[in-house]
Amino acid sequence: MEDQDIRIVTLPAMRMASFYAFSSSPETVAWDITVNWAKSHGCWQEAPSVRIFGFNNPDPSAGSPNYGYEFWLTINDEVQYDSDTKIKEFSGGMFAVLRCNVTTNPWEIIPASWGKLVKWLESSHYKHGNHQWLEEHLSRPDAIESGFVLDLCLPISE
Repeated sequence: MEDQDIRIVTLPAMRMASFYAFSSSPETVAWDITVNWAKSHGCWQEAPSVRIFGFNNPDPSAGSPNYGYEFWLTINDEVQYDSDTKIKEFSGGMFAVLRCNVTTNPWEIIPASWGKLVKWLESSHYKHGNHQWLEEHLSRPDAIESGFVLDLCLPISE
């Protein structure tokens, strides 16, 4: 991988609606919940108008097919949400970012791309940051099985 494939980005503080699933394929379940909520609340818009980030929560563990996945959808003060909607404040931070075009098996492409990004970090002058690892979903398919584009965001510090 070339260094020019990696961008250094500082994400701003953002207010997020959070959606979560825990299963053997939580990304699909959490994505469906996120899409349905966003459409019903007028938030299903293209990036960068509305940004969608996701991450494992918790990571997969040996001996269990189940793990969690959480999506964050940016919202502003005008968005009407109900008491069941979890709202989170993301403080932002600096990230090394790698574009990931998922056209075939996401369970191969995404981990391999994360591996490339981590390997880049090991040879860079940056340190691993303490903030959340993120996958920003740049495309808006109704179903993630149909292919999508991510920016993998690895937390870094100087």
